[in-house]
Amino acid sequence: MTDEPTGRPLCLVTGATGYLGGRLVPGLLAEGYRVRCLVRDPGRLRDQPWRQAVRTATADVTRPETLDGVFDGVEVAYYLVHSLGTGPSFEQRDRDAARAFGAAAARAGVRRIVYLGGLVPPGVPEHELSPHLRSRAEVGRVLRESGVPTAELRAAVIIGSGSASFEMLRHLTERLPVMVTPNWVDTRIQPIAVRDVLRYLVGAAGLPAEVNRSFDLGGPEVLTYRQMMLRYAEVSGLPRRVIVPVPVLTPRLSSHWVGLVTPVPNAIARPLVESLRHEVVCREHDIAAYVPDPPDGLIGFEQAVRLALKRIQDADVTTRWSSASLPGAPSDPLPTDPDWAGGSLYQDLKEREVSASPQAVWRVVESIGGENGWYSFPLAWAVRGLLDRMVGGVGLRRGRRDPARLRVGDSLDFWRVEEIEPGSLLRLRAEMRLPGLAWLELRVDDNGWGGTIYRQRALFHPHGLAGHAYWWSVAPFHSFVFGGMARNITERARVLP
Repeated sequence: MTDEPTGRPLCLVTGATGYLGGRLVPGLLAEGYRVRCLVRDPGRLRDQPWRQAVRTATADVTRPETLDGVFDGVEVAYYLVHSLGTGPSFEQRDRDAARAFGAAAARAGVRRIVYLGGLVPPGVPEHELSPHLRSRAEVGRVLRESGVPTAELRAAVIIGSGSASFEMLRHLTERLPVMVTPNWVDTRIQPIAVRDVLRYLVGAAGLPAEVNRSFDLGGPEVLTYRQMMLRYAEVSGLPRRVIVPVPVLTPRLSSHWVGLVTPVPNAIARPLVESLRHEVVCREHDIAAYVPDPPDGLIGFEQAVRLALKRIQDADVTTRWSSASLPGAPSDPLPTDPDWAGGSLYQDLKEREVSASPQAVWRVVESIGGENGWYSFPLAWAVRGLLDRMVGGVGLRRGRRDPARLRVGDSLDFWRVEEIEPGSLLRLRAEMRLPGLAWLELRVDDNGWGGTIYRQRALFHPHGLAGHAYWWSVAPFHSFVFGGMARNITERARVLP
């Protein structure tokens, strides 16, 4: 960890690789704060446009021993991490991580913690809340009891390009003109625009020392989920949707339906859907006494949707719900030793020479995935994505953050960008459910005669007998899938204008 220049207040931001953290950092910088990002892998921030303006601390809130020294000089600490979707013991993990974070902040003399949690329905005992909301409420309580004054900001559905809640709403509405829905579509919700959430987060850094409490955050309107879908359809120019509630569709069943229709995997969709059975409406707006509302008021639902859609249409989505690593996804870097850890590393190598320039080939490589597809055997990719969704994986529906440009840490369907050397190398790490670790490496080299040598490697490190069996079961298809990919990428580059 490198020392920051002194003079301005120093803020520590956890979750800087995630949806809100990645947007909060430039907001804090714009207000004159110094920023230190707590991350498990600093390389994930390498391509962020604000990377050179911040310092990083390598640590993990789930491992208290790594937090020593992280809070040195910190005045305000933002807690924007959670274990959503990591399995049945996520509440315990969240509880332990919050305690470790609060204790370390207290020892270091931090003057303020800011935490973004979930809006809690009034009058509902905590034990009756959904596990997701119950855990969010408990984390807020743990931080408030840490000895460091804590502002717990509580929000319900956040409307903004790339948020999990917005992607769920958008895809349900766009893909289903007629919907048979569970009763939670008539639950009252107070959504809020992501711009307003970020304004409150930045403003909370300046709260008086005596403030140690929760604040409800919500936009100017209270709507049902049905009303949000109908109004989304109207704003986006879609025909009016037909919505038919069916009582037998429980939150558990409907989360599988949401997981199939939207890019949000079931591990994340389920806790979000379960939370929708509760009415989440603000009971107070006390935050305005400390962070005043803008002169024109808070952003309404329809304007928030317009702003989000404009970002998507302009390919200007800075962060997405998938910006954060999927809980449980592999994170080991590509091994440089073929006999890594004494085990096997299977490889499928393809190489082609093409008369197209390296720049043309790279344009095709960097635009791969998402709406552009994978340049080979679309049915095979679709089936593999469906199989992954069926076993709880992310499938192919995460798509891309940007249709033409990639950066380290971006999700790309069921891959994540592990390394990128512009014009030369793209390395993807698999995040589908596999009995092992997998990578796909695409390399572009000048052949010295104005053309290009395109090299492609698919690598797999098996875990146990199941891993070896998996590799040999799919190996016969590689010539069609990966061979077709190499051929079609180079052919596409050859005909580019």
